[in-house]
Amino acid sequence: MVEVMELEVDLLIVGAGPTGLFAAYYAGFRDLSVALVDALPEAGGQITAMYPEKMIFDVAGFPAVRGRELVTALVQQADQWKPTYLLGRQARTLSDVDGRLEVGLADGGVVRAGAVLITAGIGEFRPRPLPAGDGWLDRGMVHFVPKLNVHTGQDVVVVGGGDSAFDWALALHPIASSVTLVHRRATFRAHPPTVRQVRDLGVEIITDAEVLELRGDPDLAEVELGLKGGDRKVLPAHAVVAALGFTADLGPIESWGLELDHRAVLVDTTMRTARDRVYAAGDVAQYPGKVKLIATGFGEAATAVNNIAVLLNPEAHLFPGHSSNAG
Repeated sequence: MVEVMELEVDLLIVGAGPTGLFAAYYAGFRDLSVALVDALPEAGGQITAMYPEKMIFDVAGFPAVRGRELVTALVQQADQWKPTYLLGRQARTLSDVDGRLEVGLADGGVVRAGAVLITAGIGEFRPRPLPAGDGWLDRGMVHFVPKLNVHTGQDVVVVGGGDSAFDWALALHPIASSVTLVHRRATFRAHPPTVRQVRDLGVEIITDAEVLELRGDPDLAEVELGLKGGDRKVLPAHAVVAALGFTADLGPIESWGLELDHRAVLVDTTMRTARDRVYAAGDVAQYPGKVKLIATGFGEAATAVNNIAVLLNPEAHLFPGHSSNAG
């Protein structure tokens, strides 16, 4: 018989991305016991799942930091307070029980907490499919590139016209034998300076083109494109990166009795939601003038946790003191 997990903590953080990890650090700093739950098998949220090798340029104090390196540092920062990680486990239900919150997990586990902080980012996300890639996932076609060196010396075709497609082209260009970017339109959604960078590197960009077929036996060897006007073109390809974006929703969180604005949770200036003892921070939180950045999420996490500390202990001070005095 499998034993059902039951856990009691001061604060349960739903989402172990950058905002959730920093919130775990701050919860420990405020002497709160804390657990993080995430449906993904590793900490780091979208960064770990989607772009661990990409450089991030807008985190304060880092002129540039690789995604996986930022996550590693955040985990190390949080781990000094020994949070409990519940990874690969989805938070499903939320109920009030005897003045505390009870979160039911998909595997039957239960976490009881004095407060819940939702840092679920964009929620549950699924890559948009490449129609011609049916049956090729992990057989030469991928949606994300968790390890760049896998593609060293390969001919790589990147499909898409957004930021992710151009970021992958930039990252792969120094190590791949060739990189070709294919987009079905003549214009791009990507950041214009990034488009210029890719062009300046000499990456071949084929527009007004559609991927018709992936071929190879057993491994991927080539990609056939349909071009504007009816012509066709065959490209050598050891790998196809289908960077076509993704769809996302909040999953079970949508049924938690919160006030929602599309895929975001409305909060006040303390990061409190419409439900008592439930807070939100990071990309999942919404208020007038909100700017969705990693840096914004860090500040919101600190605001939420400090207000939660006072909620759980009314005699505590809202201002936590300076971390430099805590050593």
